[in-house]
Order: sequence, then C-alpha cells, then structure tokens
Amino acid sequence: MQRQGAVDTRTPFTVPGSTRLPKSATRAEHAFQRASEPEYDAWISHVRPAAACSHPVRLAGEVATFDTRTGALLSSVQTADLPDGEIYKPCGNRRTEVCPSCAETYRGDAYQLIRTGLVGGRGVPESVNRHPAVFLTLTAPSFGLVHTRRTGKDNRALRCRPRRIPELCPHGVDLRCDRIHDADERALGLPLCLDCYDHDHQVVWNHHASELWRRTTIALNRELRRIARSRGISPRLIRLAYGKVAEFQRRGVVHFHVIVRLDGVDPLDKDAILPPPAELGLTDLAGGIAHAHHVAGLFTEPHPANPNGWPIAWGEQVDARPLRLDGGDAITDGMVAGYLAKYATKSTETTGHLSRRLTTDTIDLHADPAGTHVERLVDACWTLGGPRGWGLLRRWAHMLGFGGHFLTKSRRYSVTFRVLRERRIIWARTQAAELADEHQLETTLVVGLLQYAGSGWRTTGDAMLANTAAAQAREYARIAREEIAHEDAATSA
Repeated sequence: MQRQGAVDTRTPFTVPGSTRLPKSATRAEHAFQRASEPEYDAWISHVRPAAACSHPVRLAGEVATFDTRTGALLSSVQTADLPDGEIYKPCGNRRTEVCPSCAETYRGDAYQLIRTGLVGGRGVPESVNRHPAVFLTLTAPSFGLVHTRRTGKDNRALRCRPRRIPELCPHGVDLRCDRIHDADERALGLPLCLDCYDHDHQVVWNHHASELWRRTTIALNRELRRIARSRGISPRLIRLAYGKVAEFQRRGVVHFHVIVRLDGVDPLDKDAILPPPAELGLTDLAGGIAHAHHVAGLFTEPHPANPNGWPIAWGEQVDARPLRLDGGDAITDGMVAGYLAKYATKSTETTGHLSRRLTTDTIDLHADPAGTHVERLVDACWTLGGPRGWGLLRRWAHMLGFGGHFLTKSRRYSVTFRVLRERRIIWARTQAAELADEHQLETTLVVGLLQYAGSGWRTTGDAMLANTAAAQAREYARIAREEIAHEDAATSA
C-alpha cells in the first residue's frame, strides 16, 4: 500500500466553516471531518496532482494565463480562492524511501531516458541501436576485508573467506569467515575488522568518484582518437555518448553502471547523431575502456590527516559487456534500462543509513568514531571535512561523502528529464476539459506567481484520504488497461 505522507505541524488545520480539531484528535477524526465537508469533492480534485505524494509542497499566490501572441492577460486565479488556500505540488524526490510515488515517476523518466539512448525515439535516430555500445560497471578498490557472497563457476554459493588456520589482524580479530551468506544478509558489506578498515580513504574516494569518472572519459576519448588517427580517420568524426547511474554498494562505497556508445559526427551539424566510421567498432571501444580504466586516476590535495593525499583510482574489477540490441541478443534494451532506472531511485538505503543533510545539531545522532561501520563513515566525513578546503565532505556526510548526481549523461546520449517532464505536463493538460483545445495550448502561457507556503499534508487524515484516492485511481487505470487489452485480443481473434 502507498505510504501515507508526512504532516506539516507548523500550520494549524482548520476546515472552512468548521471548528479546529484539537491536536489530540486521531487520524480517523481528521479524515471524518474532512470527508464530511460539503467541499470535499472539490478538495480531493484539487489535491489530485499530489495525492500520492508523501510530502507535497504547498504554494500560495497567483496563477496567470497570458496570450503568447498579444501578451494579454486571459485569466488569473488566486490560490486564496482554492480549497485550503494553497496549491499542492508533488515533492519530486527521487528516493524510494522518501517518497515512493515521486520516486516511481522519476524511475519511469529515467527508464525512458536510458532506453531512448539505446534504441532511439524522441528525436534520437533509431540507428543508434547499431552503434558500438558497452554496458560498463566500474567499482572502487578495496579499503579493507568485508563479508561477501561468493559464487563458483557453476553459480554455487561459496563460503565467505575460508582459511585453514587462524589469520589474526593487528587488533586480534580472526579474519576467517566460513559462512555462506544469504543474498539479503545484513552482514554483507560489513568489515571483518572495523579498526583495520580504512574509513577515511573510502569517504574521500566517494567524494572524488565523479572527478575520477571525468578523467576516465578524457582518457577514453584520447585513446579512441589515437586509434582513429592510426587508421587515417579524423578524430573529429567520432564522439562518445554515455548514460551513467551511481549505486551504493553494501560497504557504503559508490560504483557506476554506464552505457558507453560510440557515435559519428557530421562536421556540418554537430548535433546530428550518426553511426561511427566503419573502421571503428566494438573491439576498439572495449579496448579503449580497458585502457582508460587502467590509466585514469589522481591524488587528492594534502590533508592534515594525510599530508601526501589519497590515491583515487578504480578497483581491479571491471565488467564491460558488449551490447548488440539490433538482433536476438540476450541483453535487451528493456533489461538494461530497467536495471539502471531502478538504481537511480536508490541512495544509501542499502547500507542502512537514511538520514538527510546533517548539521552540528544532528551529527551526533549518526556519527561515532567507535560505532558501527556506517557511523564511522559518517564520522570520517565530518572529521575530515573540518579543515579549510574540505568542507564539502561535511555537506555530503549524509551521503557518505558522495556529492555527485545519481543519473548523469552526455549531452547527445538521449533526451533530457526536462523534455520528458514537459511532455507529461502537456499530456496532463490535454486531458483536462478546459485545455482540450490543442490550439489553445500552443497560444497560451501559464505563469505561476507563487511562493512557498509549507511542506507536507496538513493532517494525517488528509494524507490518508489523498493517498487512498490516488490508490483507487491507479487501480481504475489498471482495470481499464486490462479491459482494453482484452478487447483488442478478442477483436484480433
């Protein structure tokens, strides 16, 4: 069931024409009062755009509609005249743990963005499915021994870290583990010895992971251009395109899943997406990736805790799988896009850490230099972020040092989130009776002169009613889709 939303306790709840319920009122009492009001149908219709959101944003002000040809004001609506005197807008958070509904919308957009770069559409030519492409996974190096789930060549589960004789670390901890861990076991990713584990290096690596990827793309471009020149091809006729998703491993370090595609360039139209020269193929792209993985790296600036700086490089493991999406390959565009889109809505949840941005007032709730693995990572961010020039580590302590975006792409890989959202807005407006006229959509401009009024539902009763209405709407839509599919099948038969 959809999770009910958060409540903004700063704004007292008063239904027009009724007495305010006391703070001790139950959710059912708040819901009953709201549902008993004559304007309930208008209210539920008003909040429908954000009905499934766990923590909607409330806006107050004016919404004006202008004629784009003449600049004349066609209409103006004051939010004070609307139910609750505010407009409800979905929070738009991409994290499933924060808002499942908005995260599902983000996941759908991410899926379309990634898949478009694989098979075309939405302005991207369908010929991209024949371009050389690689599904690449880049991981961090080891910062210490952790519990892991190993499998053999026959996919049979193996013991974590078997040893015939005891192997003690400097802290006296036996570094053996004879267990066969389950896939969802909480011990996975935890260090065998917390004191041996290099938490400082890991959070610094997280913090510089985006820069490491940037240098990797530079090295890959240089290698491909070198190969092109060796074959008499102008380097200006090739270009890399990629879509990248970051994912947290259970040990609390990010790794990247990337679709890397090789394109050609039209000298007369830089925005055109063409097949690369025939002399360059999948083998060259895979070779360039292996070279870039090996040579890319950097050293951080000196830090009082480490005057020599930390080395930032990829781990030894690199998984590069060729993609051939124009035939009967086992890896389909839907599989790849769905896989990446799923992780685009995750964050540090896999490590058990769910906090928001930390402050001096909240850091002690999540950081402990002698605590759990995650608590030590958060403490390392906060401690190392104290000196001048390292303050961003504190800013991103709740993300274990990683401050990059979870989904990024090159400019010409695919469409943008903005394009997808604008198309969804246009589609939603065309469904409304007052905006059904397509000509009107093309000649009017809606401007919101709004300001922030609060966050969250006014009461838990409102959250329950809105979420229930959204769930019913989803169920009606599902039934309608099934009936249409059944009718189509019956007609074709």
